[in-house]
Amino acid sequence: MRVPRRPRFPFPAFLAALAVMLPGTALPLAAQAPPTAPPSVLEGIDAFVQAGMETWGIPGLGLAVVKDDQVVYARGYGVLETGQDRPVTPSTLFGIASVSKAFTAAAVGILVDEGVLDWDDPVVRHLPGFQLYDPYVTQTVTIRDLLAHRVGIGRMTGNRITWMPHRERSELVYRIRYAEPEQTFRNGYVYSNVMYMVAGEVVAAASGMSWDAFITERILRPLGMDRGNTSVTRIAEGEDAAWPHQEIEGEVVPIPRRNFDNVGPSASLNLSVEELAIWMRLHLGTPGEVDGVRLLSPATARELHRAQNRIPDAGLMGSLSSYGLGFQLSSFEGRRVSQHGGATDGMNTSLWLLPEENLGVVVVTNTFNSFMTAVVQRVVDRYLEIPDRPHDVRVWENHQRNFARAQATRDSIHAARDMGTSPSRPLAEFQGRYLDSLYADAEVTLENGALVLRLWGDDSQLLDLEHWHHDTFRASWRNRAQREKFVWFTRGEDGGIDALHVRWNLRHDVIQVGVYPAWYTREATFRRADP
Repeated sequence: MRVPRRPRFPFPAFLAALAVMLPGTALPLAAQAPPTAPPSVLEGIDAFVQAGMETWGIPGLGLAVVKDDQVVYARGYGVLETGQDRPVTPSTLFGIASVSKAFTAAAVGILVDEGVLDWDDPVVRHLPGFQLYDPYVTQTVTIRDLLAHRVGIGRMTGNRITWMPHRERSELVYRIRYAEPEQTFRNGYVYSNVMYMVAGEVVAAASGMSWDAFITERILRPLGMDRGNTSVTRIAEGEDAAWPHQEIEGEVVPIPRRNFDNVGPSASLNLSVEELAIWMRLHLGTPGEVDGVRLLSPATARELHRAQNRIPDAGLMGSLSSYGLGFQLSSFEGRRVSQHGGATDGMNTSLWLLPEENLGVVVVTNTFNSFMTAVVQRVVDRYLEIPDRPHDVRVWENHQRNFARAQATRDSIHAARDMGTSPSRPLAEFQGRYLDSLYADAEVTLENGALVLRLWGDDSQLLDLEHWHHDTFRASWRNRAQREKFVWFTRGEDGGIDALHVRWNLRHDVIQVGVYPAWYTREATFRRADP
């Protein structure tokens, strides 16, 4: 049995959390009412936001600004859901997607401060069954490697990507051993949601609490984030929570909430801008502390914002950026920026911290867009005393160019369809169960004369197969937000169907066009498991 290390500082977070409730202390942090009008430096910001929402078709948006350890503005704009009149407020919950990663890194940091683990502990010290593609990497990979995206294992799940969403995290941890690396170990930056899921399992193993319980009891509640939660399943009917939307075929429509519980440590937190303002204050001012509530030691808080892995750049004319632990690090107008975005089905977040200015800005929306960046940059410009620049025009024109380019590529894919062909075998012969080591199981059935693909035995993961040409089919998710992909079948030596091939579109060009064309894809081969 491993002997826990001695704590590195004498103020464990749970004692600070208890102090919040003692007589004579300040109100819980989330109870402090935010300003109802913008400060003079942000004059006109409401009109700027509302105009951008109109342009982009954004139903609801939340904005919070922190300056010099004070929440100087927090406001909601628009509505929770189109067709409804419930307004977004500063306390409205939004899914913050990958901004959740910094909370997982902070959870590790709490355990580092308490001497329970170290950033550079091998993962197998806490998860003995953990295994990757190579024995050396398996034994060597550390918690820091997981958090800095330097393992080499890429995306298995994310925005519009599913990977066994209702299976236990333990099964995902097991199947990762079959994932081939996209880069060699510690030889580049490969963004990975599943590695953050593994980090969450390390937190659970080291603390004796599930990741969800740890985040709630050791971070959210001590900081007064009493409404925040770690799963869409914890959002009650009728709660003040934004509903996700997506532009599909030119119309912004409500879509189902996406459950990310199986990779929750990478993407599943739901918070309001009021609560995110507290989170920003934790990293600004006195690092690791808010209003006397100390969550992290100053050294550990700073470690989250120290460069750990270089992000590829454009060379001589490109800006430098790197990844810390849950934060991307770059610069803006000569100031260092710690930031992270979050994007999933119908939820989009942008959070910036400028420590030199003691300034933090967060924008959350309930549909995918690039306007958030323009809002953040307009706010930052104001505090840097830079005359207003047309960031909103720039991002909109860039979106229009990208949209036109992606649409042209999609049209060319459609034009290349070989019309007039038929499947090589009767549809009934495509039915069966198909298996893959990494992607588990798939089943093809015939319903009302058409093929249906069910992934992982999960009725929420159904795709209708439309014959495209030859033995290729366009597979459309019944959840419209996930759109469509291409699958195809191949035949074996005996002439029978022996394999199902799926092209996973991991990073689309422009989601408003569709999930194809995509610039980042992976193809999986499921082998026929029955005659």
